[in-house]
Amino acid sequence: MSLSEDQTNAIPTAHEGGQSTLRATVPALEARLYDPVPLLDHGFVRVIDYMGDDQAIVQAARVSYGRGTKKVSEDTGLIRYLMRHRHTTPFEMCEIKFHVKLPIFVARQWIRHRMASVNEYSARYSVMDREFYIPAQAQLAAQSTLNRQGRDAVLEGTEAAEVLGLLREDADRCYRDYTWMLNEGTEESPADPTRQGLARELARMNLTLNTYTQWYWKTDLHNLFHFLALRADSHAQYEIRVYAEAMLEMVDAWVPIAAQAFRDYRMGAVNFSAPMMAILRRMLAGEAVAQPDSGLSLREWREMMASLGRTA
Repeated sequence: MSLSEDQTNAIPTAHEGGQSTLRATVPALEARLYDPVPLLDHGFVRVIDYMGDDQAIVQAARVSYGRGTKKVSEDTGLIRYLMRHRHTTPFEMCEIKFHVKLPIFVARQWIRHRMASVNEYSARYSVMDREFYIPAQAQLAAQSTLNRQGRDAVLEGTEAAEVLGLLREDADRCYRDYTWMLNEGTEESPADPTRQGLARELARMNLTLNTYTQWYWKTDLHNLFHFLALRADSHAQYEIRVYAEAMLEMVDAWVPIAAQAFRDYRMGAVNFSAPMMAILRRMLAGEAVAQPDSGLSLREWREMMASLGRTA
């Protein structure tokens, strides 16, 4: 993990410069502000700012009830009700801003979640750092034959060593070519006075996708939960899942009641389709149901049986 010198120096200053405020704060998250959680080989995620807490969710929900309407007595019960019945807007009253350092290929997967404000480090204006993601050997796996977007057995021996060598060699070579094309020297003169050098916005296209980038990523709690439901899932790609898992721990500190409801009703829950529910009722009635007469595709059947802890 590597913060820049300026970023590192700013942390103690930020911790010491706290000011009194009338808005809600969460001590457990305040203690984590600005401190990076190291991820992968050079990445990190840290909380920069936030707004709201569990009480903000409750406050927003109770406003919508209107005067004279019966209120839920416990905040916990209300938040769990909202999560269980998918009332989303109260969760949008909480917002959080992360600073993330991640490989470009992970960023391109992450940005598909079109529900946040993002500002990324610009290689048009600045030179990219010489930092690349090189997986640990345990993460080098063959393509799954059952899942087009999944992994299978871990590579071993000579093949694993050759893959790691190629990743390092290609990243190093492309970065050397990148810096050569830039011809960056000092403000007074380029590295090679006989060449003009290529514009940064063009030279960056030569960088490999395992090059690290950084961004600020701000979103509301409802959309963050959607992101975490997909990316903290065991089926998500490892390189993005480690970020989501670290962020989920931060959410635990920020809004513990909502986070637990999310774990119970989203992360740890199962959704059955109407045909699946019909099959489940038949099974509970004592009927022996097999896939051919279930009306489900083989894939749907396997998913249902896996959810029930049964073999297909």
